[in-house]
Amino acid sequence: MMGKRLQWVAVVGLLVFLASGPGQANGPKRLHISGVLDDHTLAMFGSWEMHGVWSLDLNERTGKADFTAAMNMERADLFFVPPPTGAGADANTLSVRNPHTHHIGVMEGTVTAITGGFRVTGPATVTGNGGVAAFGTNNSAQIDITGGTLVEYSNLALTFGGDAIKHFGDQPIAGVVRRWR
Repeated sequence: MMGKRLQWVAVVGLLVFLASGPGQANGPKRLHISGVLDDHTLAMFGSWEMHGVWSLDLNERTGKADFTAAMNMERADLFFVPPPTGAGADANTLSVRNPHTHHIGVMEGTVTAITGGFRVTGPATVTGNGGVAAFGTNNSAQIDITGGTLVEYSNLALTFGGDAIKHFGDQPIAGVVRRWR
């Protein structure tokens, strides 16, 4: 009876060992960084407020990173100074404020070192209110994570390329790093 019990313990132990995969020393080394976006577009692009959350997972072994962001946009007060003219140009209506959402993703982006941090570049998927963005699907993104002498990773700069420039402009969207591990 004791022999069978010991045999089962050995089998279960072996199964747990095999299911656990490679040990930490052989597994991928990952860095997870997350934060928030808070910025405005330039007035020439319609003066939009942008607010959202983002995260980045860096696989230091492969030199690739995955970036995701979820943000909302609506007309900034600056858009209404001077007030737009025409029928229905009331700053207190949702149709004029035009609130909408975007989900942004860069999968397996290329990571390169830059002064004070690193940069991730690659093709970007950008949605508009959960569907295909009206400005097009040929998009790219550059994500810069930088810091200083007191905080290693403190800043995010998200810059779009391709069709997304029509909507977001070509200037970096600023964000802050909340935590990394």
